[in-house]
Amino acid sequence: MRETVRFLLGDEPVEIASCDPTRTVLDWLRLDRHRTGTKEGCAEGDCGACTIVVGRLDGDRLRYEAINACIRFLPTLDGCHVLTVEHLKASDGALHPVQQAMVDCHGSQCGFCTPGFVMSLFALWLNERAPSVQRIEDALAGNLCRCTGYEPIIAAAQRMDAAEREQDRFVAAMPATIARLKSLADGETLSIGDGERHFYAPATVDALAELVSTHPQATLVAGATDVGLWVTKGMRRLDPVISLGRIDELRGISDEGDHLRFGAMANQIAVREALATISPQLDEMMRRFGGEQVRNAGTIGGNIANGSPIGDLPPALIALGATLVLRKGSERRELPLEAFFLDYRKQDRQPGEFVEAVLVPKLPAGALFHISKISKRFDEDISAVCGAFYLELDEAGRIREARLAYGGMAGIPKRAKAAEAALLGHSWNEATIATAIAALAQDFTPLTDMRASATYRLKVAGNLLRRFLIETTTPDTATRVAGLLAEAAHG
Repeated sequence: MRETVRFLLGDEPVEIASCDPTRTVLDWLRLDRHRTGTKEGCAEGDCGACTIVVGRLDGDRLRYEAINACIRFLPTLDGCHVLTVEHLKASDGALHPVQQAMVDCHGSQCGFCTPGFVMSLFALWLNERAPSVQRIEDALAGNLCRCTGYEPIIAAAQRMDAAEREQDRFVAAMPATIARLKSLADGETLSIGDGERHFYAPATVDALAELVSTHPQATLVAGATDVGLWVTKGMRRLDPVISLGRIDELRGISDEGDHLRFGAMANQIAVREALATISPQLDEMMRRFGGEQVRNAGTIGGNIANGSPIGDLPPALIALGATLVLRKGSERRELPLEAFFLDYRKQDRQPGEFVEAVLVPKLPAGALFHISKISKRFDEDISAVCGAFYLELDEAGRIREARLAYGGMAGIPKRAKAAEAALLGHSWNEATIATAIAALAQDFTPLTDMRASATYRLKVAGNLLRRFLIETTTPDTATRVAGLLAEAAHG
């Protein structure tokens, strides 16, 4: 095992021999390194004032991502290249093209949020050419401004793209940076602590399995987009912590013919791209997963293993009939995703067991699929209700299979079994939907909380089913549905 955290802070090599396992990158930057351009606004990954850019190896490539420093644990930076807003200004005082574009377009007033916007734009500028306005807005959804308004910042994003990347010093340094990061990738398990608590970061799945078996009480951390809040808001002291962030084997996504296989550490950006090949509705739903910083850090395995009843991805995957691959030591078992959730924050996961992969079936010919997320804000908001629906119709147009899954309606993501039974064997029409909607009261007794009342949730759950019917049977879609049925009938 290696007992020091090693990474690059700009051009400077950093090696840390002792630290609090859950100390945030934000606190370390500001208090230890006096990088005060990185701000604390919300301490929960919502406002983007703390945004930094982190580069990590992806094979022989170097991938830079905007992340929230306020909920990222310092030891998870092992093997990474870390850039803050201070690094963008050149040694001769010249502003980086991204910074200059913000100046030219008057994209800052009070300036508190500006460093975070600059770093989000910098990550976009490094990774993409000529982004559309919608893409710019998506990239900035995790950054909040209270005084400037967003139009000047979007204008700056459009202007910065005219700058020449080939002459940029960060782009020119990438080959050398890749070589330096590869020299840090020793394949050893990282083991570090502060004398009281401990942090582990294995580099292989086998090492992870051994650690989780040895420390079954450990908190497993993927992207820390939720666990980070346990520390910054809940003031929880976690010990030990096992981070999965160094295990490249768990990041893979593969097409297995009739289904897609996702490693548990596949981040939400890559997951969205892959799921979009199954349905464009999944693409649109995942566009609203937090901000870009959260999507860069958050993972499919973490989203599921977290067990939140209001997570948006589990209802969609349950409706699709997804399966989990769970591992304990050298043994694996497969479990339907819907059976994984037992009660509020309680899953069918044995001590020493972890989520290794998620298997997501593709839609068969003729199947109907729909997902809706209802929240108070479009961006960066948790669902009040999320509904995902899957139907198969026979040649006569009767429903032969139905999976209706909801989030926000119970203590777990859950199928509406009574409503499903009301659909089976009947034609896909308004009368059938009315019966299924009435049956939802047998499936759910939702809570009233800050996001919605119980009455509202039950009403919305029914209305989402009716939306599904309307979107698949209105004149402009009837031809498409008939074509799908004909395709299914002929194999």
